[in-house]
Amino acid sequence: MKPAAFDYLRPSSLEEALQQLAAGGDHAKVIAGGQSLGPMLNMRLAMPSALIDLNDLTELAYIREGGAFLSIGALTRHEQIAGSALVQSRCPLLGQAAKTIGHYAIRQRGTLGGSLAHADPAAQFPLIAMTLGAEIEIARQGGSRRVPTQAFFQSAMTTALAPDEIIRCVHFPTLSGNEGTSFELFNRRHGDYAIVAVAATVALQDERVVRVRLGLSGVSAIPRSCDDTVRPLLGQLANAAWAADVARVVRAAVAPEDDAGVTAVYRKELTEKLVQQALERALGRAKG
Repeated sequence: MKPAAFDYLRPSSLEEALQQLAAGGDHAKVIAGGQSLGPMLNMRLAMPSALIDLNDLTELAYIREGGAFLSIGALTRHEQIAGSALVQSRCPLLGQAAKTIGHYAIRQRGTLGGSLAHADPAAQFPLIAMTLGAEIEIARQGGSRRVPTQAFFQSAMTTALAPDEIIRCVHFPTLSGNEGTSFELFNRRHGDYAIVAVAATVALQDERVVRVRLGLSGVSAIPRSCDDTVRPLLGQLANAAWAADVARVVRAAVAPEDDAGVTAVYRKELTEKLVQQALERALGRAKG
């Protein structure tokens, strides 16, 4: 099939894009990489009256460090994030996840803002944002607002973005000196979405675990933070036995649903295995 007819607009500034989006109302869409919206247009699952192309907004493509955060513009491509030395040193979990997204051609086009706005529950960047407790800066006419990730993702492919808003950038907390990270996923073929994915950071003090950030995708409608589940196991010795204990607790806490291709029991088994693997690798990195 071919897309339904629409007006094509290509603004030269964020302000112009916001004006066009507001004028289009609920029937306008923005596009950057087009990895998800393009197929939806072709299948007529999306039929906007106006398509607003953001690719000239180079002001939204950057990676900057500021204090305890790494700020990344919404138009920054997946491959830029995967290859950034600043990301690898200050927010390595994000870089590790970016390298697993699709294939090289996909990473050259896909954008951080597009991934978060689309909010596919199996995508890498929503999981990393949820795990790290990132803040999403959203632009609208006359101002902007910052939304915690926990409030941004509402359900599968549903976010707190209003029809007249555009993601401007995302603020990711940076790595501490005693912290290790790991991103693990399981998929059937390279480049496929993960059946289950795990993102983890572990901070140590005197050989004991003092902080864990643990997130899962593939077990719920939005990426899930397991920080509360893990909190009772803090303060223990940082070793493989601790990682195995956490994995068993997390497995018991998740309640995925059966679907046409994967059973809930299989997802739970994958969750336990991947959590243990992620924590062991994060421990190794935290120890140096």
